[in-house]
Amino acid sequence: MASGPPLPQRGAHGRAHLGCAVAHPRKRKNTVTDHALGSIDRFAAALTRVHVPDEDRERSPFTGLTREHWVAAADDLLLSAARFRSPRGSRLDLPGNPSQQGIRTDGIEGFARTFLLAAFLYVGNEGRDPHGHLARYVAGVVEGTRTVGADDEDSWPVIGHIGRDGQPHVEAASIALSLHLTREASWDVLEEDEQDRIAAWLRHAIDQEPSSNNWYLFPFTIASFLEGVGRADDQTAYVIERGLALIEGWYRGEGWYSDGEGEAFDHYIGWALHFYPVWHARLRGDSALLERLGPRLEKFLGSFSRTFDRNGAPTYMGRSMTYRMATLAAVAVGAVTGYTPLRPGQSRRILSADLRYFLERGATSDGILTLGWHGPHEPTVQRYSGPGSPYWTSKGFAALLLPAEHPLWTATEEELDADSADYVRSLVPAGQLIQATTADGLVRVHNHGSDQIKPFEADAGAPNPLYARFGYSTRTGPTALHNPSDNDVQLQVRGVWSVRRRIHAVGGGDDWIASWHAPRFTVYSPFDASPEASNGPVLPSCRIESVTAARGAVEVRVHRLVGVPPRTPVRLAGWAVAAETPESLSMRLGSRPPTSIVSANADNSTGEPLSSQLRAVTGWTEPRAARATYGTAFGRVALVPELFGQSADGVFHDTVLVALASLDAGAPPTDLSAVVVTVDDAVVTIGWPTGEPTSIDLDAIDWPRR
Repeated sequence: MASGPPLPQRGAHGRAHLGCAVAHPRKRKNTVTDHALGSIDRFAAALTRVHVPDEDRERSPFTGLTREHWVAAADDLLLSAARFRSPRGSRLDLPGNPSQQGIRTDGIEGFARTFLLAAFLYVGNEGRDPHGHLARYVAGVVEGTRTVGADDEDSWPVIGHIGRDGQPHVEAASIALSLHLTREASWDVLEEDEQDRIAAWLRHAIDQEPSSNNWYLFPFTIASFLEGVGRADDQTAYVIERGLALIEGWYRGEGWYSDGEGEAFDHYIGWALHFYPVWHARLRGDSALLERLGPRLEKFLGSFSRTFDRNGAPTYMGRSMTYRMATLAAVAVGAVTGYTPLRPGQSRRILSADLRYFLERGATSDGILTLGWHGPHEPTVQRYSGPGSPYWTSKGFAALLLPAEHPLWTATEEELDADSADYVRSLVPAGQLIQATTADGLVRVHNHGSDQIKPFEADAGAPNPLYARFGYSTRTGPTALHNPSDNDVQLQVRGVWSVRRRIHAVGGGDDWIASWHAPRFTVYSPFDASPEASNGPVLPSCRIESVTAARGAVEVRVHRLVGVPPRTPVRLAGWAVAAETPESLSMRLGSRPPTSIVSANADNSTGEPLSSQLRAVTGWTEPRAARATYGTAFGRVALVPELFGQSADGVFHDTVLVALASLDAGAPPTDLSAVVVTVDDAVVTIGWPTGEPTSIDLDAIDWPRR
């Protein structure tokens, strides 16, 4: 079936882009024995409408999954969702709370996103479609566009500008891409009047205003399809040129785009900013464009592929995390196009571990993807999310485009670099520090650059827990807005604790990253996160300069308070650990030095003990632990370790506060006493348990002028 004109072939894998990374080898082990996932019984139990093949530990020693398991998962998702088709099949009215757009748009969302999954499956299976998935979707497109705007159960609405009527932009792009991928079996078999109606509906999207971020790639994708089927004009050319120009402006380097203006680095970079332009280049046969975009994807995967846990979990960071397996989109597209630093066996291991991770942890209920992370989880869900939203997960199935004989599916799964060496990488363009440990397979991303605040938006209001925190990981989630914050530093003025909103990245070194922010004081209601500006203190002279350094499982957190009134209370929070019951959580506080350790036993979503600790070095005087009653995406209740102190006496005397931190899976937690940190005026020197020390001169960093 059609998958675009032939393009210059690349090897099975590309070149590694290590960038600014530090790897610390450990003693070699039998990696397969130590790091293989267990039986696939729970995976098989999640698929209730298809036959699940036996696991294959010869070809897939780490995960047991093969392409046949991926096909089974795709069929099960499609067959389960098909039970909720509208009378003529143009909507999937899935069960669950509707989004702010309403159930009609939600029904199109369920249809369009599962259509993409059916398209991937059809192409990779070379037209074999025993369940008739594709035919149902093609018929649904015809019915949905037969009487656009009519008030019935099947007619699709007219696509409007961004807002309540604009959501079909997103779904129109999925429909266009699905038709583009399967053109010979879908578009080409339609009657001319059916094609005209579909094209007319799609054209509404390219004439409307999208949201000022990755949404510009939706009309871009639609215009690419229209040109690909011979319906090009000045408007389609403009929309494509506009999309390509915008991503050039959003490109930050080392393979990373920002999701629109400002600094927004999250999973949209993989499942949108790389995804749509690369498919455009491939399907349209634009080899010159692919040769420009492909190496960016390869560089991106050089760092992004490091953010997956050994157990398959992606890093929980940013919005729309209910899309789950969509986090695999860039890994899959890299495998399909050849623009990847990973070998086929490494790519499949990441892909299959992630698929197992979610399906084994309750992502589906009776075959239907739920709104949440493992199971349902309200704080994971945004207002724009409806019952069909989780099916953006289809993008993670793009590897199914590759036939069974492709090396991605025939190669033996391989160990990853993180299996044999700890890893720290400073990703300066995105203001992030990636930290992975081989002992437990855990990944942490320290955030000093992603805030998702547009340049034209005010630095005021409630914080966004999905972007405002200093750290995110593969086994912890941020606490909810009105619970004690995790991975935070705050000042208290007039009884109000400050929040971190706009983040100003200022660079980093091999094993550290830095930023500053102006503490904002906002009083907001638990029922309304909009700011009540008249009630919050304003301290225009203040800023907090922050540095995170890491090696192994150890983190060093440095905060310098500039222009802060004397003796202002300060709070530092570490990683939140969660469990299903409060009895599974424990805390231990120490005074010499002030230390807070919180732990969750194996009764949590990771299935093994998890501990988080903070240990004072200088400036912190009191340890505490706070209970987050709303929990996190990883458990119903959570504990957060805390340290408290205060700013220095005197007017405009800077205060340097330093603490050690760690997040560990298994027991015992990292011994932080082996780390020696000295502070000499503005120079912080870190003596690690192994390797050369790190010296950071705070005055040499490019902070704003005083």
